[in-house]
Amino acid sequence: MVTRADVVVVGGGAMGSAAAWQLARRGREVTLLERFGPGHTQGASHGASRNFNLSYGEDTYLSLLHEALPLWRELEAESGVTVLDQVGLANHGANPAFDAVASALPTYGFDASFLTPEEAGERWPGIRFDGRVLFTPQAGRLDADAAVSALQRAAAARGAVVRHHSRVVAIRVVSDESVLVDVQPVDPISGEPAGAVETLDARRVVVTLGAWTSKLLGSSVPSIALPRLVVTQEQPAHFAVRDTTLTWPGFNHAPNPVDPSYDYWYSGVYGMFTPGQGVKAGWHGVGAVVDPDARTFVSEPAQLAALRRYAREWLPGADPDDFVEISCTYTTTPDSNFVVDSVGPVSVGAGFSGHGFKFTPSIGRILADLVDGTGPAPALFSLAAAR
Repeated sequence: MVTRADVVVVGGGAMGSAAAWQLARRGREVTLLERFGPGHTQGASHGASRNFNLSYGEDTYLSLLHEALPLWRELEAESGVTVLDQVGLANHGANPAFDAVASALPTYGFDASFLTPEEAGERWPGIRFDGRVLFTPQAGRLDADAAVSALQRAAAARGAVVRHHSRVVAIRVVSDESVLVDVQPVDPISGEPAGAVETLDARRVVVTLGAWTSKLLGSSVPSIALPRLVVTQEQPAHFAVRDTTLTWPGFNHAPNPVDPSYDYWYSGVYGMFTPGQGVKAGWHGVGAVVDPDARTFVSEPAQLAALRRYAREWLPGADPDDFVEISCTYTTTPDSNFVVDSVGPVSVGAGFSGHGFKFTPSIGRILADLVDGTGPAPALFSLAAAR
């Protein structure tokens, strides 16, 4: 059976849900298709915490952050769910971009100030600070699970159809006004096919499939020349706090590449306090390359040991021996810049490279603009961009 549709969004993580919300707000008829169930842990949009980090020096990202902050607040007002807590974010370590970032932020309405490590340590004794600290008070912590759920509920309240357990197995572009989307219902328990394949004939399709983007588009829509998207399994952890009365900012910690005491580090470290779960800390984008359909969800022991050593040396307010491992995916482009673009009636948002969640409502707006033909995406995110 073929059912005619206006806009079909394939992938109900953060970006797809934001696109569905933005399109539904504009009165478009939207169907959002998600392979897994609500709140699933298979991809990159689950969990209770992401840093709303403002520490960018590039105009494209800063303009999107300037847009994203009020959009997050609009989502909260529309859904009745709090998703952003502006606890601030402390950047420290050997990051040569600090001065440029601090200079750029006021242009976009954001405050930035430098603290000495002593001043920062007195304010946040749970962290041992490494050199001067760049503090951004309007940054904070996003509740990822709550945000995705709120986006889907807000989209549905505007008339969008949200369908979980609906796996898209093929996309076929027929014309500029017709894209056939084959949907396989799946069993909520086993994840196996359950019933006949349905075909939706859509005027426009948005693909926001995270780790599965290349798998679907590479086989179905060869006209979309994606950059190389590398899928890794990342393994942050939550460490129990020693003193529940302490306050915590989000944090980013950059290593000194010429100091041998940092030799055990895999990358810079990001982290934040997650209410009810402890202090989250993780390496950035250094996990094992994986097939998203064949993940182990098991941490690589050497990376985990190094992360616990980091907590022992740099997070005096956390217990490195009392922790819970986390497993998620990154889908990373060669330059870590996003892919947001269209080819004919198909738009794609992909390659958010482990730093995209904070931009979610802005990316949803861009994808909706691409569907409506009201504006291009930033050139930095183009499929044709040199990467």
